[in-house]
Order: sequence, then structure tokens, then C-alpha cells
Amino acid sequence: MPSLPRAPSPMPPPCARARHAVAAVLLGAALLAGGASALAAPAHLPPATDLAAQGAAAAGKGEPLVVLVSLPGCVYCETVRRNYLGPQAAAGEIEARELDMTAATPLRNADGTMTTARDWARSHNVSVAPTVLFLDARGRSLAAPLQGLQPDFYGAYLEQALDQARAALAAAPR
Repeated sequence: MPSLPRAPSPMPPPCARARHAVAAVLLGAALLAGGASALAAPAHLPPATDLAAQGAAAAGKGEPLVVLVSLPGCVYCETVRRNYLGPQAAAGEIEARELDMTAATPLRNADGTMTTARDWARSHNVSVAPTVLFLDARGRSLAAPLQGLQPDFYGAYLEQALDQARAALAAAPR
């Protein structure tokens, strides 16, 4: 007696189901591990627009104004923003702003004069992106800038610079 043809099964074969299940578990784990920080880290930090006001607001909280000087499309800038500065700013741990070192965007300097982001970066000798500066309310540097990205120890370098800037700010006469 000839056998009847079998109807195709709506379920994929067992090995394909296992691969799909493993992929789903891995995707879920990746979202849990990185999803929270990706949601907390903004695509860009708030823009530096008025360094006098933004610096004074940061100093009023006992914090330096952290300025990320970046370039459009800079993957290293994105890494610094997403993995370090963004999460800390979102958690309220730092006061951070960002400026594009190539932009003609108006910027009020710490002394109240108007300039552009590009001219401000040049006047502060910023020629590498990313560069992170740690400023007081008068626009003075409180710690050595972090230039470029040293991925193995960047978090430690950032914390060291923040500690130095906070200590300098606390020791400054008011």
C-alpha cells in the first residue's frame, strides 16, 4: 500500500527551533545588559550654549562643567558620549555639555563674550576629537583634558580627572 504524502509541518525542524530559541535568549540578554545604558545615554549631550550660566550652574552643585568637544560622525566621540558621559549625566552625577568643534554655532563664553563653537575650540587649543574639558564657572581648566579615546582605561582616566576637577573646585576661594 503506498503511503500518503505528508503535509508540510507548520513548525520548523527541531534543530531550527533550538537555534531560534538560543538566538532569542542571546538577544534578550544583550538587551538586558546594554539596553538600559543605551536608553539612559542620550544621542547627544545638551549643547554648550552659555558657558557662563552652565558653568555657574555646575559650580553651584559643587561640580565642574564637563565639556565634550566632538566632531559629527566621530565614532570615538559617540563611544565617550554613550558609554561614559551620557550615563553619568543622565544619572545626575555630572554636569556635561557638548559642542561641535567645526560648527559656527553661537556660544557665550564664560566671560560673557559671544563666539562660535569652532572659534572657542580653537582658542582652547582643541585639535583632537573627542576632547573632554573640565571647567570652573570662569571657564578655567580644573584638570588636564582627556584627548582621544583610550578604551582600556578611559573610565579610570575620566574618574581621575573628575576627582581632580572636584578637588580643585572645592579648594578654590569663593
